[in-house]
Amino acid sequence: MFPALTLYQRDDCHLCDLALAVLAEARVPEFESAFIDGDDDLEARYGVRVPVLRRADGVELDWPFDGRGWRASSPVEWTSRGFPKRGGVSEAGDARVVPM
Repeated sequence: MFPALTLYQRDDCHLCDLALAVLAEARVPEFESAFIDGDDDLEARYGVRVPVLRRADGVELDWPFDGRGWRASSPVEWTSRGFPKRGGVSEAGDARVVPM
């Protein structure tokens, strides 16, 4: 089973649009979009970092990330650098566990 994903983003954000395109192209299963605009707590946490992809277990992946190697039927293995990892090859991105 895949972890629940949330994409933190802004309105009128070119990088956020690129992240959405990457996730769509990679056929990432359903994820929640959270817009940080107007939310002081989310602005403080993600303001200069968006887009950020967050798993339910607290692992966050900062932009840039890509979906190479993604397969809808394979388990997701996020590493200290990358999204996701397949065949020992880690891809661009900055993954970390961040408590909420």
